[in-house]
Amino acid sequence: MTFFPRTLLWRTFLLVALLMLLSVWAWFVIFNTYQREPRARELSQMIVSAANLTRAALITARPEARLDLLRELSDREGIHIYPVEDTDLIEPLPDRPFLRRVQTLVREQLGPQTMLTLRRDGERALFISFGIDYSDQADYWLALPLERIDRFFPIEWLGWAAAALLLSLAGTWLIVSRVARPLKTLAAAAGEIGRGRTPRPIAIEGPTEIKMLAHAFNEMSADLDRLDQDRALILAGISHDLRTPLTRLRMGIEMSGMDDAMRAETVADIEEMDCTIGQFLDFARADGGEPLQATDLGALLADLTEQYRRRGIEIACVVAALPPQAVRPKALRRALGNLVENALRHAGDLPIELSLQTAGKNVRLAVADRGPGIPPDEAERLKLPFTRRENARTNAVGAGLGLAIVDRVARSHSGRLELLPRDGGGLLARIVVPRSDA
Repeated sequence: MTFFPRTLLWRTFLLVALLMLLSVWAWFVIFNTYQREPRARELSQMIVSAANLTRAALITARPEARLDLLRELSDREGIHIYPVEDTDLIEPLPDRPFLRRVQTLVREQLGPQTMLTLRRDGERALFISFGIDYSDQADYWLALPLERIDRFFPIEWLGWAAAALLLSLAGTWLIVSRVARPLKTLAAAAGEIGRGRTPRPIAIEGPTEIKMLAHAFNEMSADLDRLDQDRALILAGISHDLRTPLTRLRMGIEMSGMDDAMRAETVADIEEMDCTIGQFLDFARADGGEPLQATDLGALLADLTEQYRRRGIEIACVVAALPPQAVRPKALRRALGNLVENALRHAGDLPIELSLQTAGKNVRLAVADRGPGIPPDEAERLKLPFTRRENARTNAVGAGLGLAIVDRVARSHSGRLELLPRDGGGLLARIVVPRSDA
């Protein structure tokens, strides 16, 4: 499990949002660093001025008026003066670059003996020591309100910053979606081609690169559709041209004077050629342009089973209750017939079972036999056209198109063909398609 999104839209959006946040943070750090020196100089100058003015006021004031002067400074400016005592409990300045710089600048003007602290005898303020006679001996503490050094962050700035960030993210979303939306449409169209369908042309819009991609995709789709039509037309013509002389050849053999054994072998060869031609046609037309129709799949399987029973072939049929489904009945019947013929060819007299089941939002149409089966590592390869195994499973007639036809029909229904080992031995060939009523 991963919390990182999978789609291009969300990945790009989050990466751009992260980049923007890092950029804002970097600018904040730069601003904070470069405005530290001006603020430190301004504050140190204010402290030095307050100390010098207070010293001058105390020196020039009459002794009996000094108390009134200190009271005036406290009431009007919030400045308090305390005598320095040996018992004063002071704490060192916090280890902050800004305060260290202020202390350095203050000492440059008031002398290296000047002390700064934010807490004296439990009282919080900005305390600065100074002497009356400009000596190294500190006589008084000048206490300034902490508001003089605190930097207030206007709360409305947060609102403006949040609004700017939301607008930027909205713009990012619009920009990325203009790229991700056409790609998603292209992916869906490519999936349609993979299922054997011809998708509608992609709208040619957006950036130049996306337009070029959509144009190239539309041309590819049109070329594939035209190639498919040409292939079907060619194979249909070949079948017509070949089946007519094959029919005449079969009639000539029946009327010839050759012995029964030779005639039977020759007729079997002709039927094999006719079967191969039929497989070529089935593979070429896939669904044959057949539209989707609401079909009772249980009745379709029952009818197919009865067709084989009339030929003296016993096939078990297990059908689950299911509402009519939108399928191409002729193509699906042809695919199931190919699976049954494949099972008959390889299972011999062993039992064969035709079944219809539901599994969640899917429908499973399966043909199970007790033949030699197919190894799992060869299942996908055998779905390719003109592919056959070099063993007893494929020692029969045909061009190796049976499973390819079934796979193509399954994909035309947005489904898949599964070739699975059957419990107890054999093969379970299963067409899985989505339920149209789910």
